[in-house]
Amino acid sequence: MGQELIDQARRLSVAPMMDWTDRHCRAFHRALSTRALLYTEMVTAPAVIHGDRERLLGFDAVEHPVALQLGGSDPAQLAEAARIGEAMGYDEINLNVGCPSDRVQSGRFGACLMREPELVADCMAAIKAAVSVPATVKCRIGVDDQDPAVSLFATVDASAAVGVDTFIVHARKAWLKGLSPKENRDVPPLDYALVRRLKRERPHLNISINGGIGSLEATEEHLGAHEDLGDLRLDGVMLGRVAYHEPALLGQVDRRIFGVDAPDVDPYQAVEAYKPYLAARLAEGVALHAMTRHMLGLMHGRPGARAFRRILTVEGIAKTAGLEVLDRAVAAVREAEARRETHLEQAAEEAA
Repeated sequence: MGQELIDQARRLSVAPMMDWTDRHCRAFHRALSTRALLYTEMVTAPAVIHGDRERLLGFDAVEHPVALQLGGSDPAQLAEAARIGEAMGYDEINLNVGCPSDRVQSGRFGACLMREPELVADCMAAIKAAVSVPATVKCRIGVDDQDPAVSLFATVDASAAVGVDTFIVHARKAWLKGLSPKENRDVPPLDYALVRRLKRERPHLNISINGGIGSLEATEEHLGAHEDLGDLRLDGVMLGRVAYHEPALLGQVDRRIFGVDAPDVDPYQAVEAYKPYLAARLAEGVALHAMTRHMLGLMHGRPGARAFRRILTVEGIAKTAGLEVLDRAVAAVREAEARRETHLEQAAEEAA
């Protein structure tokens, strides 16, 4: 997949999220959107080099376009891991310069690299030289007591100087002292204006924004859907938790974000599209729960959503659980919707 097609896909991407965006999650998300760019969980460069590559990096062809996110700070290791990732078929190699976990700090990678922009540039130069697919950076705007207006531009400019042109910016600082990884996703204030300033002052770079974006309406605003918003226009939006917890919204992105002339994908259609993947993995011995756990939010806001979650959670963990469990969960929603429709019709008749 070429740079132009990846840049188009980057208009809407789903963030790399540890323990969430595994291969099963990505295959499910692909059942909702054919266009969005999907990311792996972060995988450390040593794990890629020395670990079980099929387990860590294996993915289904249905997932394209899909990017591999690497963690590390050793340029040679990252270059080798990037080569492996490209050989496995990934469409992009991304370096994590934003994860605030203790494990990441002790390993001198992730968000703490915001303090070492030249090392980030060395890592990116090595990755870029090793692969022909795009090499990109996902970063924060700063860490701890850094001035974000200084740290963000320093990180971006150093990597841009070695030929990197694509950056995904989580518009929050990371507090490496005093805040947990979970708190780092909510507590530090968002600074969208700084990310827009970065795009305005570095217009030749491809800049995506991440952090606290909870709807497609907000996504459209960041992409400059309203002409009067001027410098608000960014190149891409990366959605995180909302895409995971309310995945049905991904069924609208091909039309709303990519301009595809096609009907939205509703949750029932997504289930049917995901079933062949589920069946194939079940035949390989993958547990149903390992795959359907990513679907728990699919019926969010619909009658029967609670029953849907309960059936998948309780019945899906049985060793013998198969597609019939998913069918029962879907049937519970259809039945609840039918009851609600009947109730509304009766209420309308009584009111008349």
